[in-house]
Amino acid sequence: MSSLLHQNLVGRVLEVGVGVSASGSNGDQHSTPRAPAGPGISTDLGRGVLCRWRLRGGVIGPASAPLVERALASRNITDPSFLDPKLSEMHSPSLIPDMDKAAERILRALKQGEPVVIYGDYDVDGVTSTSILFHMMRELEPEADVRTYVPHRVDEGYGLAIAAIEQLAADGAKVIVSVDCGVTATEPAKCAKRLGVDLIITDHHNPPEKMEDLPDAYAVVHPRRPDSQYPFGELSGAGVAYKLAWRMATMHFGSPKLPQPLREMLIELLAFAALGAVADIVPLLGENRVLTKFGMMRIKESRFIGLRALVRAARLDSDSVSTYDVGFKLGPRLNACGRMAHAERAVHLFTRATVAEADVIAKSLETLNEERRATEKEIFKQAAAMVVEKGMDKPDCRGIVLANADWHVGVVGIVCSRLVERFCKPTILMGQKDGHWHGSGRSVDGVSLHAAIARAGAFTVKFGGHDMAAGLAVSQEQYDDFVRAFTQACRELVADENMVPKLTVDAIAAGHEISLAVAKTLRTMEPCGAGNPHVKLLVRDLELYSNPKPLGKTGEHMRLTFRFGGGLNAGVQSGACGFVIVTAWSWARRAELLRVGSRYDIVVKLGVNEWNGNESVEATLEDLRETAAS
Repeated sequence: MSSLLHQNLVGRVLEVGVGVSASGSNGDQHSTPRAPAGPGISTDLGRGVLCRWRLRGGVIGPASAPLVERALASRNITDPSFLDPKLSEMHSPSLIPDMDKAAERILRALKQGEPVVIYGDYDVDGVTSTSILFHMMRELEPEADVRTYVPHRVDEGYGLAIAAIEQLAADGAKVIVSVDCGVTATEPAKCAKRLGVDLIITDHHNPPEKMEDLPDAYAVVHPRRPDSQYPFGELSGAGVAYKLAWRMATMHFGSPKLPQPLREMLIELLAFAALGAVADIVPLLGENRVLTKFGMMRIKESRFIGLRALVRAARLDSDSVSTYDVGFKLGPRLNACGRMAHAERAVHLFTRATVAEADVIAKSLETLNEERRATEKEIFKQAAAMVVEKGMDKPDCRGIVLANADWHVGVVGIVCSRLVERFCKPTILMGQKDGHWHGSGRSVDGVSLHAAIARAGAFTVKFGGHDMAAGLAVSQEQYDDFVRAFTQACRELVADENMVPKLTVDAIAAGHEISLAVAKTLRTMEPCGAGNPHVKLLVRDLELYSNPKPLGKTGEHMRLTFRFGGGLNAGVQSGACGFVIVTAWSWARRAELLRVGSRYDIVVKLGVNEWNGNESVEATLEDLRETAAS
């Protein structure tokens, strides 16, 4: 590992032992970044073209304070360490319930030559979780019998399956370690116990509310178990797997201070943890922020052949990989494998593939992703028409449920997300398989989809998931009953405000504050994503200076030039003026709303554009509205 970046990362681990003190805690009870409290009380700023605007925190704050300081204060970020997270801020893995018990059993199996099967989910979080444990097990015991198993999304469905456990046991498995699934798998756990297989469950999905409802497994490793005191409960499945890998390493060596090879392996595995966290849309705060920041640094130069091949296939030519790249380039390719074929191919890419195999698999994922896009487009077209046809777009309808026997059950979840964007209501789409309706759902901010489905749970074959996303199966005979129960639950859970798209503004900025220096400072808030979105700035009363300039091959985008000054903006001296150049993606269809000489309030996010060695501020339009003064 010759890169300076890698040496610096390993140096941090050499110094802090990956954050664990000899006492088994993280050493400093205040070292974990304080998670911003989110919007809290907010001030309604009225409507824009696309969304209703609200000011995060509800306090404008003194215009004399620096813009970045005002934006951070709106998120309750007062600790400067938030902008400089460190690996030493992670909590001890042993604080997660059953962690030590699970690590000890796995290590014993590896040492004694017992076959160990890592049972993963078929999405990015599951694939990366599987890969993390595979590589750590092989690092600790190179000759160990480590196997992987991923269910087929369409043929087997989500989670631990009794039939799969029976087959794995028949093939000699003595220990099965689930990743990113299993916390509600009570019957599969009974099956494993009956067959003499030690089942270790690691998961992050919503657990049962009572301890007695947990599966009767050898160990249930979950940061939000009812009895858990773990300080951070929002880890992804890959985050939990990383913590298990970390604990296996320290337990194997007998000390939190690890030798160089194990430290380097833990650094490398951060890349998979980052992929899982970003793709599974967990809040990028606390430990997730740490794991993701340092993991993103390793993706481009990873030691893992398959990850490098995936990056090449996605044509990521820049020096670094961003959360956008993960969310819209790497993640979709991996997910397409599970949706359109079998995710075992993606697991093989990340674990056992040779250089030649890796390039072939990575290119095949590109083909599958194109298939997925075409299928998604057709289903969306049909589903959107059905919503209108059935009157589900009306205000009195608070939830959408649609089913079509021809819909691909591996793709409907993505289509749900697009329907939620258009209609702003919890949405479930289902396709047909084995005589049942199988599908996925997505929700809107402030409404737990898991809770809504639970209220209709008596009419499901099975269900599970998060507040914002879930999967389920419903028998054909109970479909109508499920629809009635679910839509009734939505009537009770979905308020009027939940059905209006919202845009949260972090600070009100003057035109002259839209600068490269501010954009560079805001960049230190990355990684941005769920729980830590890009800062949005409201700039008021700007004049559209010239006609919009079309961008893109088809002219679907625009570049807008706004002028400020003449005492119109707070913080601008009388007579001073300047320009704000804004890129408006997919706004060309709204060009008729814009008139040269009219005045607008705009909401933008800032970035840094790097081209031919030059840097400039890049303002991207989120929403706008014409001011009353116009």
